[in-house]
Amino acid sequence: MGNWDDEYDVVVAGSGAGAMAGAYTAARAGLRTAVLEKTAVLGGTSAYSGSAIWLPGTRVQERAGLGDSTEAARDYLRALLGDAEEERREAFLATAPELVDFLERDPEIEFRFQAFPDYYAAPGRMDMGRSFVPLELPVERLGERAGLVRPPVDRDRAGRGHAAKPLAQGRALIGRLLLALTATGNGTVLTGTPLTGLIVEDGRVAGVEAGGRRIRAARGVLLAAGGFEASAGLRAERGVPGGAEWTMAPDGANTGDAIEAAVRIGASTGLLDQAWFCPGLLTPDGRPAFTLGFRGGLIVDGSGRRFANESLPYDQMGRKMAAAEGPFHLIFDARSGGLPAISVPPLAAGEQVASGRWVQAESIGDLAAKTGLPADALAATVERFNGFAAKGADDDFHRGEDPYDLYFSGGKPCVVAVDRPPYFAAEVVLSDLGTKGGLRTDADARVLDAEGRPIPGLYAAGNTSASFTGPVYPGPGVPIGSAMAFAYRAVQHIRAVHDDRAA
Repeated sequence: MGNWDDEYDVVVAGSGAGAMAGAYTAARAGLRTAVLEKTAVLGGTSAYSGSAIWLPGTRVQERAGLGDSTEAARDYLRALLGDAEEERREAFLATAPELVDFLERDPEIEFRFQAFPDYYAAPGRMDMGRSFVPLELPVERLGERAGLVRPPVDRDRAGRGHAAKPLAQGRALIGRLLLALTATGNGTVLTGTPLTGLIVEDGRVAGVEAGGRRIRAARGVLLAAGGFEASAGLRAERGVPGGAEWTMAPDGANTGDAIEAAVRIGASTGLLDQAWFCPGLLTPDGRPAFTLGFRGGLIVDGSGRRFANESLPYDQMGRKMAAAEGPFHLIFDARSGGLPAISVPPLAAGEQVASGRWVQAESIGDLAAKTGLPADALAATVERFNGFAAKGADDDFHRGEDPYDLYFSGGKPCVVAVDRPPYFAAEVVLSDLGTKGGLRTDADARVLDAEGRPIPGLYAAGNTSASFTGPVYPGPGVPIGSAMAFAYRAVQHIRAVHDDRAA
């Protein structure tokens, strides 16, 4: 077919943590590598994240003296997942220490442990967590490249760049990977370059159509461009709860382009009705704020009654919402001194009340009238909840009995009375951090066809692939950690195939 506009050894679609880790791995090995990003900036939803990375049994946990191990993580995942995806699970566990050693050999990349409990009470769980984060990155280290990294969600939505302070969390991770990639001399970043198709020659994926150009990938194509959470049509077709307007995906991103391109050439898919769910509080512009770590207040459904432990890990709470009937409201009072939870972006009470997103009233009855909630049911719910607070035990949903609950309350009681006016009601919607269904892959991240055979030259990682954890979200940083691990494995396989051919 020929007629290529550009040529590289490896082409990576996407620029989140998985994509950038894969691109760096390839470029570090001396492969000419192109990163294709649909939008004007790098990082996708990874840049919005707290950048927790769940890669167990590594020297990061060892430095922190955690007593973590691959074996403990294996026990934990097996308890949650059973025998499902054992091959990919074992590949992930085996790769985690090797990947971290590889990354930390680069002077631009260093990690530190940050406490954040695993999400399930199961054998092998780490009550204070096993995930880690990158060190902050002074913005001046990036120089003119700082503008390539997606800013925090509030500044990004407002069209502003980074503040004059070190990049932290997801921005630090993307910034450090960008620095490392650039230093290899083998990496090219092409923003504003959406992938629109895959080019197959002689039964092998030989390149991509992107940004109106035909780009050859002599060794392989890695699709790590996120999921389809921002596509209302694909969500409806596949039955994903929530809505495209409530996802945390950046504007203009994550509409499933890479997945659809692979499906057109025969790739198979799985888990298409699944996402990494979370509660979201609506901001004045109508978009959600990812909300977690509730340390006060209570959440009611459309009947004015509680339906779950509000302090559950956010994906579990999201799934409870998906099974209940809304609308949902967080009810809290002046005791909290603002939102009794963590939100991304942060929410200011005055702005929320002024915009009408939060309703304020001097009594629970008035709050019910203003929100349309059944007054008698809401009053009874708050009274029962306050009774639990008085005796220090939530008989209905056992809030405050798990280490995760207590972590975000600072060890203080999670069930705190709602009895100090004024009272507030904030609508809670079912948001998500991305869909987790996509292309079916094997342990080396090779994309599979309908018969389970690898499609030569095509790989996928992150939310472009179907997660090896199925409908379960085991702990903080599993999406990022697994994306990075399988992107790394993809490049190792790309190199191995070439070596075999050369021999």
